[in-house]
Amino acid sequence: MAAEKIGVVGAGLMGAEIAFTFALAGHDVVLVDTTGEKLAAAVERLGAVYDRGVRRGALPAGQGEAAFARLRRTTDRAALADRDFVTEAVFEEEGVKAEVFRALDGICAPGCIFATNTSTIPISSLAAAVGPQRRRLFIGTHYFSPVTRMKLVEVIPAFDTAPETLAATLDLCRRAGKTPVEIKDVAGFAVNRLLHAFMIEAVRLVEEGVATPADIDIACRLGLGHPMGPFELMDATTSHLCLQVQEILQDAYGERFRPRPLLKQRVRAGLVGGRGKPGWRDPS
Repeated sequence: MAAEKIGVVGAGLMGAEIAFTFALAGHDVVLVDTTGEKLAAAVERLGAVYDRGVRRGALPAGQGEAAFARLRRTTDRAALADRDFVTEAVFEEEGVKAEVFRALDGICAPGCIFATNTSTIPISSLAAAVGPQRRRLFIGTHYFSPVTRMKLVEVIPAFDTAPETLAATLDLCRRAGKTPVEIKDVAGFAVNRLLHAFMIEAVRLVEEGVATPADIDIACRLGLGHPMGPFELMDATTSHLCLQVQEILQDAYGERFRPRPLLKQRVRAGLVGGRGKPGWRDPS
């Protein structure tokens, strides 16, 4: 299946860049969110993302105007009725995502593939929100931030996902310039399980006074070859999200993913990082 008509639900940091990635790859894209203000903010962010990407050589020059022309924004989910492939990228909470899929199941064409960008929730759990006939067309596509620069996509079939759905999704990712890897449907998939075990130990080192967050970041960049240290990454993605993911992993796998007390304390204090907010590297 050549899925030329793409839909994305959720215009946050992930959803907007997923939509823009497909628009840059030549697809007709509809991006849906609940308010015009959220959609306008997404377009403003994407303009800055594109300009930075061109300066760094990560995105093709001269294609931004055409990509934005292919990216239609709307608050009306009914605009997704003619889509071939719809990706959900809303808040990381099972109930919120399930509501989106229940609504889409009544809107989208019978042959439309549904994908979720969840980073932790088992795909088969979310697939239960749609009717039995749709479940063969349900799959996970876990992108990494920033989507326009990160090549990896974890592609996760659910229990009932058809082989044709998996093949079409892998092909679509490759045509959008991504490198997909097939992952078993387990909580946290592969990368988040590795990443958060690493982050938990990094916070433990700070709790024990072994090193500061800044020095651990330097050590990981220079000693392990990581592009970002764990505390830089937590500040970029927010400690609140990291805590949320670790709580989901603890519920699935037990004590080895128990969030550290210092992380919980900092989240309660509002030191979560993110755009314009203090985090590990700027605690003041």
